[in-house]
Amino acid sequence: MKTAILDNKIVKIVNRDLPKVGKNDVLVRMKTCGICGSDLEKIFGNYGMRSSRIGHEPAGEITEVGENVKAFSAGERVFIHHHVPCYACHYCYNDDFTMCEKYQSSNIEPSGLSEYILVPEWNVLRGGLVKLPDNVNFNQAALIEPIACCLRSINKLNLKKADKIAIFGAGSTGLIHMILTKLFGASKIVIVDINEFRLNFAKKMDPDITTINLKDKDANEFNNKVFSSVGQMGSDISIISTSNLDAFVKSIKITRRGGTVSLFGVPSKDSDLRIDLNLIYSKELKIIPSYATSEKEIHQTITLLENNIIDIEPLITHKFSLSDSFDALEYAHKAKDSMKIIITSPD
Repeated sequence: MKTAILDNKIVKIVNRDLPKVGKNDVLVRMKTCGICGSDLEKIFGNYGMRSSRIGHEPAGEITEVGENVKAFSAGERVFIHHHVPCYACHYCYNDDFTMCEKYQSSNIEPSGLSEYILVPEWNVLRGGLVKLPDNVNFNQAALIEPIACCLRSINKLNLKKADKIAIFGAGSTGLIHMILTKLFGASKIVIVDINEFRLNFAKKMDPDITTINLKDKDANEFNNKVFSSVGQMGSDISIISTSNLDAFVKSIKITRRGGTVSLFGVPSKDSDLRIDLNLIYSKELKIIPSYATSEKEIHQTITLLENNIIDIEPLITHKFSLSDSFDALEYAHKAKDSMKIIITSPD
């Protein structure tokens, strides 16, 4: 089978034997797998988390189940979650599932960018494999994980109806935040980026939002445009959906006193930032990071898709074959005319 691996920041397509299916394992033929910002950080940046595997947004069709597996059958369409917590440790008791040691060490084999994916016993028995509703297609299924990640970040923010939101980063997760925050009742949404294609794309998806291109704008001009959009108090919530450190600095200035900043985008390891800490203190800003997602948000997302509450599929602008995974990742990194890019496996 073909598998994409990361070798010293180089993506290679290698041939591997089919994984051996244990008594409690499930083998899935990958149909789609999304390209994620953390994949790009592993290749083009300096990723700070433990896993170096690429491809963690897969969905596919079961081809084989272990002899003890009763909940799944060959031929069923499924979403695969690569990290699964133990639900029994101190972190899990406090609903900090993504901090669980088993969450951060568990994974699928060999990765989501593979013709076949082994879902191990740990994942199968703890909710890491979820059947897809009949009306959720594989394109939508490749977006379940990023939607769930955004949903988790919003669930942590105590967003109130009529809140005014500033979103830094008009990539796919920035636009998913846009869609979800409006669903949650946001009254005003401002999206900030330097990529004109993506800002125009966001505006086409929701003509009611305000877009701001940071390129060639000085600090005062930027602040004035934001405040004229959300009001002189500033945004109630600012969401950093980019790894650009300057976005965090600017968010501190345009978020209202007592407001919240969500640190969602993946900063490079050892990122060093000079900020006015007194500004955070004096404004009583709440800084809330959000890493990854759990089965709770996975099931919430599938329910939203199943009932046609959100339409995320238009975010997909490009599809690449598994053999062209490096081209897909490079294209996503350049981001000239793309939003969400997914990998497909040949039938």
